[in-house]
Amino acid sequence: MTNKTSNQMWGGRFAAGPDAIMEAINASIGFDKRLAAQDITGSRAHAAMLAAQGIITATDAEAIREGLLTVLSEIETGTFPFSVALEDIHMNVEARLKDIVGEAAGRLHTARSRNDQVAVDFRLWVRDQADAAIEGLCALMQALLTQAEAGADWVMPGFTHLQTAQPVTWGHHMMAYVEMFSRDMSRFQDARKRMNESPLGAAALAGTSFPIDRHMTAKALGFDRPMANSLDAVADRDFALEFLAASTICAMHLSRFAEELVIWSSAQFRFVALSDRFSTGSSIMPQKKNPDAAELIRAKIGRIMGAMVGLFTVMKGLPLAYSKDMQEDKEQVFDATDSLMLALAAMTGMVSDMTANRASLEKAAASGFSTATDLADWLVRELGLPFREAHHVTGSLVAMAEGKDCDLPDLTLADMQSVHAGIRADVFDVLGVHNSVASRTSFGGTAPDQVRAQVAHWKAKLA
Repeated sequence: MTNKTSNQMWGGRFAAGPDAIMEAINASIGFDKRLAAQDITGSRAHAAMLAAQGIITATDAEAIREGLLTVLSEIETGTFPFSVALEDIHMNVEARLKDIVGEAAGRLHTARSRNDQVAVDFRLWVRDQADAAIEGLCALMQALLTQAEAGADWVMPGFTHLQTAQPVTWGHHMMAYVEMFSRDMSRFQDARKRMNESPLGAAALAGTSFPIDRHMTAKALGFDRPMANSLDAVADRDFALEFLAASTICAMHLSRFAEELVIWSSAQFRFVALSDRFSTGSSIMPQKKNPDAAELIRAKIGRIMGAMVGLFTVMKGLPLAYSKDMQEDKEQVFDATDSLMLALAAMTGMVSDMTANRASLEKAAASGFSTATDLADWLVRELGLPFREAHHVTGSLVAMAEGKDCDLPDLTLADMQSVHAGIRADVFDVLGVHNSVASRTSFGGTAPDQVRAQVAHWKAKLA
C-alpha cells in the first residue's frame, strides 16, 4: 500500500501520516489539564521535600515554588499555552516552568516519575470529588429533612408494586430517602479513608535511590500515610473504581426518587408541584409542565454506571505496574463526576422548591382499601382470630366494598357482621388513615412521632 493511499485512509485530520495518529492517541492534555491544580500542589510538596533532604538547593526549591505559582495563575486566568505535542499536564507544566525559572525546573523531576506523579494527581482530584459528593449529599438530606418536618403528620398512600398498600406519612417517605442518601454519604466517606494514602515517591515502579522522605510529602498533601508498596502505588486505581461504584449507587437512588417525582407531578397524581425553575413547557401544548430536570436525573445513572463498567474493563487485564491503558481512566471519571454533581445539585433544588399537595395526598391515602391491614390487625388483636383467618375475613370485606363501589369505612356495621358476626362498631376507629399512621409506633415506623424523632436525630447528626 502506498503512503498516499494510507493517508487517504487516515483522512484529512491525520493527513500528516502515522506521526499525527500517534500524537493524537498518545496525548492526554485535552482532558488531564483538569488535574492542573493537583499536579502543581504535588510538585510543590515534592520540591519542598527535595530541598529538606538536601537533594536540591533551597534556592532552586524557592525558584520552583514561585514558578509553579506563576504557572497556576496562568492556568486559572486562561493564558497558559497548552501544547498537544507535550502530551500531558505534567510535561506542559514542566516545560512552562523551565521557561519561567530556567535550569532549576529540570531538578523538579528528581526522584519521581510520571507514573507516581499522575497517580498522586488523580488521587488528589478524586479525593476532592469525594468531599464534594459528601457536601452535596449533606445539602440534599437537609432539604429532605425540611420537607419531612413540615409533613410529619400528612398522610399519603404507601405503595408496593405501585399499588396502594398502607397509609404512610409524607414525612416518613421523605425520611426513607434521607436514610438512602446517608448510606451513599457513608460510602464516599469510607472510600475517602481508603484512598487517603500517597503514591508519591514510588517513582516509576521500584522506588528511588535518592534519600527522599515520603512521609513528609504525604503529610504535606493531607494523606494519612505513604502507600507501602511502590508497585501497588503506581498500579492502583481502586480509589477511582470505589468512587465510581459509590457514585453509581447514589445515582441509582437519585434515579428512583426522580421517577417518583415524575409520577407524583403528573395530572393523574398531583401529589407535588415542581417549581418553574426545574420544569419546562411544551413547544406545542400550552398546558404542559414537564419535569425535565427529574427525567434527566433519572437518565444520568446510564453515564455514571457506564463509566464504572468502562474503568473496570480497562483495569481487569493489566499486569503490574503501569500500562498506557491507564490513561483511559480519567475521562470516564471526569464525566461521571460531572454528571453526579449536577444531578445532586438539581435534585436538591427540586426538593427545596417542590410543594406537596396535602389534600391530594390525603385523598389518595384514603382510597384503594389502604386500611385493610389495619382491619386484619384489629381482628387479630380484638377478636383473637389467627392472622390467616383475619386476612381471609378482610379479603371478603374488601370484595364486598368493591362490589358496592365504596371503600372499607363506607361499609355498614351490618355489612361487616354479615362476614364475621363478632365485628363491633369500634372497628371503624382503625379504618381512618390518620388513626392508621398514628398506630405505627414501632421504631422506624410511619407514626408522626417516630418521623419527628428521626428528623431530630438527623438534624443533629448533620449539624
